[in-house]
Amino acid sequence: MVLVTGGTGLVGSHLIFDLLSKGYQVKAMVRKTGSKDSILRTFQYYSANANELFNSIIWAEGDIMDISSLEEALEGVEQVYHTAAFVSFNSRDKKKIIKTNVDGTVNLVNLCLKKEIQKFCFVSSIASLGITDDGSFITEEVLWKPTKHQSAYSTSKFKSEMEVWRGITEGLKAVIVNPSVILGPGDLNKNFNIITNHITKGFSFYTEGVTGFVDVRDVTQAMIKLMESNISGERFILSSENIRYKDLFKWIAEALIIKPLNIYVSPWIAGIIWRVAALTSFLFFSSTQISRSTLAIAYKKLHYSSKKIKEYLNFDFRPVKQTINDLVLLNRDDKKIK
Repeated sequence: MVLVTGGTGLVGSHLIFDLLSKGYQVKAMVRKTGSKDSILRTFQYYSANANELFNSIIWAEGDIMDISSLEEALEGVEQVYHTAAFVSFNSRDKKKIIKTNVDGTVNLVNLCLKKEIQKFCFVSSIASLGITDDGSFITEEVLWKPTKHQSAYSTSKFKSEMEVWRGITEGLKAVIVNPSVILGPGDLNKNFNIITNHITKGFSFYTEGVTGFVDVRDVTQAMIKLMESNISGERFILSSENIRYKDLFKWIAEALIIKPLNIYVSPWIAGIIWRVAALTSFLFFSSTQISRSTLAIAYKKLHYSSKKIKEYLNFDFRPVKQTINDLVLLNRDDKKIK
C-alpha cells in the first residue's frame, strides 16, 4: 500500500490518479478541512472511470503535525509520497510556513524510520536550490544559501530536505524531487488561473525574468518511476523548459486566441507595487502574495537543468507549449486530456 500526504493538492491529486491507474492500492491523507471533491475533479479531467477510481481510495483523516494520526495513517503502508506543504509568500505566514513544513517532515521521516517504510519520496522545490552567480545552469549540486530577502517557503523547503537527508543517513531509502513552476489544470493551480484570467481580460504584465516550468503530469510520473527504481539517496530537478515570462504569457494568449496588451513592469515600478500591496495588507489585515522576495525572483534569469533525471531514467518532458494548449482546451471545452 502507498500513502500520499497532501492528496487534495495539485501534485497530490494527480499522483493519486496515476498510482491508482497503475494498479496501486492508495491511502490518501487529508485534513478535516480538505475537500475530497478536488481529487474527484482532477480524476474527471483524465478518465471516464473517475468515480470508480475515486471510490477505491482508502482515506486517512489527519495532519502531518499530528503524530498520532500519522501513525495510524502509516499502518499497512510500504511506500510514502510526501507532497503536503503549506504554501504562502505572505510575510505574515512566515512562522507557520516553516513550522508546518519542517516539523511535519520531521514527524513523517521519524515515523517512516520507526515503521521501516520501504521507500520515501519527498516533493521539494527549486526554491530549495542555490542560484549561480554567472547565469549558468542550476543543477542539483548548486547549494542553497540564505539571503536577506529569502522567502519563508524557500527556507522551509531547504530545511525539510535536510530532514529527509538526515533520515537517509539513518537508513531510510528515499528520493527527493525539485519541481520548477508546476503547470496543471483546474482550481488547484491558482497561479495559472490568475494569469489566464488577466490575459483573457486583455492585460499581461511581465518582467524580463526567466525560470523553469513543468507539467504536473510529468512531475508525478517521474516520482513514480523513481520510486519503482532502485535509486535512493538522490535528488532530481524536474523542469521541462526555461522560459521568459513574456513568452509564457504570449503562448497562453495564443492558446486562448486573443491578443493581450503586453505591459513591461520595470523594477522601480515593481518596488512601488510591492510597497502598496504590503501597506494594504497591513492596514486591512488582508492577504497578499506580492512580496519583496517574489518580485525579486520575477526579475532573475534562472536556468534549471533536468539532465540528471533524463540520464537516470531516460525521462522526456512535455513541451510547455503543449501543456498550455492542453490546459486551455480542457478548461474551455471541459474535454479530457491524456
